Amino acid sequence: MNFPAFKHTLLAASLALGAGGLHAQQVIKLTAAAGHPPVFLWVKTLDDTFIPAVNKKLAVTGKYKIDWTTAYGGTLIKVGAESKGVADGIADVGMVSTLFEASKFPLQNVSYFAPFGTDNIDLVSQNMASIQKSIPAMNEAWTKNGLVFLGGTSLDSYHVWSKFPITKYEDLAGKKISAPGPAANWIRGTGAVGVAGSLNTYYEDLKSGVSDGVVVFATGAAAAKLHEVAPYLTKVNFGSMFAGGLAFNKRRFDKLPAEVRTAITEAGDEYAAQYAKAQSALVDSRMQAMVAGGAKVSELNDAERKRWADALSPVAKVWAAEAQSKGLPAGDVLKAYMAGLANAGVKVPRDWSK
Repeated sequence: MNFPAFKHTLLAASLALGAGGLHAQQVIKLTAAAGHPPVFLWVKTLDDTFIPAVNKKLAVTGKYKIDWTTAYGGTLIKVGAESKGVADGIADVGMVSTLFEASKFPLQNVSYFAPFGTDNIDLVSQNMASIQKSIPAMNEAWTKNGLVFLGGTSLDSYHVWSKFPITKYEDLAGKKISAPGPAANWIRGTGAVGVAGSLNTYYEDLKSGVSDGVVVFATGAAAAKLHEVAPYLTKVNFGSMFAGGLAFNKRRFDKLPAEVRTAITEAGDEYAAQYAKAQSALVDSRMQAMVAGGAKVSELNDAERKRWADALSPVAKVWAAEAQSKGLPAGDVLKAYMAGLANAGVKVPRDWSK
């Protein structure tokens, strides 16, 4: 046998296999975007959990690799325009704030029309996940808007940050209070004047006098340093709220290889689970940091919370009736949401489904 020739043949075969192996690994370019900056956990978890999870799952197959581009803080898609940006293909995957897109995702906003619920983030997330699976119209909202839903995000309980002390809801009379989207309903009936805004604008709104206070969740308030301009933190406990979710462009998703779709779907589940866990753990530390930074904390007792809840108009029933007139099963969604809380042992000051 001609050993040099044999070795040459083996080397050539090895190189051919190596070249074939490299050629077989398909590189797929994907862009992830969010209107909010990564200082907020729902965006940070994209980088910390979702993207690494997709990469890890695909690395096992060796067939596909994602070349990621990330664009956060409104650099590619603005807050409130995420669903259109992803559906139009400006980004492939992104955080969709259903809170700010109520016209496209009316049923997803059910928790915002049923305030004074629970501060248990995981419970709200699981409750909403269950409803989205059991009521087809919930999932259809995503597909109708050209999206594939990957995982939900619920925010920690909402409270009030203000420039003045609050001991009862009447203290808000005549004050300008910023509240996001449907959360404005929580101050109607208190005598306050509602002001539109978002976490990206609250600090300057408070500083400039556009607002006297804001209704917002603790981790968001801490990240935006709202206690610096509104030092009175009144723990009203409007409850944890489902605010949106991670979504993928449906046309692009459907064209991806099956293994890539599976990796993305599974990573979406991991994203939702890790986000809920991290958000819950973050609340106490962020509260402590705000107190250390000068926040003056007080808490409304159960009696005052009930007075506040009872002072509001039947916002959930009005919301449900309007949605029902458009052919949406909002009544069923509302009942399912309140039943989910009750079944978990939550005692609410007002049952919005009644």
